[in-house]
Amino acid sequence: MFTEENPKRLAQIALVALLIIGCVAVLLPMIGAILFAFVLWICTWGVYSEKLLPRVGGRNTLGASLMTLLLILVILVPMTFLVGSLVSSADKLVEQFRPQVEQGLPAEPPKFLDDIPLVGSEIKASYHRLASNRTELNTMLKQLIAPAQRLAIATGKVAGNGLLQLALVLFVIFFLYRDGEKIAHALYVGARKLGGDLGEEMIERARGTVVGVMLGIVGTAVAQGTVAMLGFLIAGVPSAMLLGFATFFLSMIPVGPPLIWGGAAAWLYNQGETGWAIFMVLYGIFVISSIDNFLKPVLMARGAGIPILLIALGVIGGILVFGFIGIFLGPVLLALGHMLLGRWTQEEEQPA
Repeated sequence: MFTEENPKRLAQIALVALLIIGCVAVLLPMIGAILFAFVLWICTWGVYSEKLLPRVGGRNTLGASLMTLLLILVILVPMTFLVGSLVSSADKLVEQFRPQVEQGLPAEPPKFLDDIPLVGSEIKASYHRLASNRTELNTMLKQLIAPAQRLAIATGKVAGNGLLQLALVLFVIFFLYRDGEKIAHALYVGARKLGGDLGEEMIERARGTVVGVMLGIVGTAVAQGTVAMLGFLIAGVPSAMLLGFATFFLSMIPVGPPLIWGGAAAWLYNQGETGWAIFMVLYGIFVISSIDNFLKPVLMARGAGIPILLIALGVIGGILVFGFIGIFLGPVLLALGHMLLGRWTQEEEQPA
């Protein structure tokens, strides 16, 4: 039966729903940066609250400013230099290959094509056909120019957007540090009101999973960057330290490190160092890239305290659904679901 209170209640519900939809619409373009800011805040809150804040006398604004400045020096500045160096290296690469494009291919193909089984002779025949027919070569190069330009533009947009997103992350995280105690208290109060002890347990499990995933990502990135830098030094690749930093940052992307060591191998082969080029490829496949296959799941599972299978499925599915931030959201969602399933099955077993 409808009463006078029903229209009023429905109007209140509609107003709250519209307000929620409006807030989501406003924050949706920045949701990835905001979530990543929360991830960084959760992972670094212990260092900030236990190490830095007591040293500045508990002044939240000063402590938040110093912590944000530290993150800028550690994350944003190296990323800016890395993007600039990659752009400069791309220009040098274009200038290096321009004479070869203008003069045409050498008359004889590389000798290692003879050693490739099954397809080596076909590749060699195609090379001779292209080298002898300048018109066909120019046609093929023209077909490759447009995709290469689009790829370069897209890469530049991604790099620029990444820097802007990172700047937004650092802007948001300043306020998270400054008001961190109030935000943490509000989260625990809200979780307790919604789910009681289970709500608090879910908050703790989410925090532990985020820290574990970040430990796996950063730990693997450090290992891959260090190993890659050693390989570049051994092979005599210039700017080995810069390439090591590039491997560190790009290791957070599934296909990132092969772009670095593959480019180094191509540079070595172009310099006539075929042996070192082969060494770089083998070193990249069996040493640099293999670290990601066994070290990252182990570190993530150990830090998060959940099975390796859930971590792997969460990372893969999270990336496919949410993009980069899905690396953290996927395992967190599966960890919470795993905890709820365990709690439900435990409660069902007790009466029996």
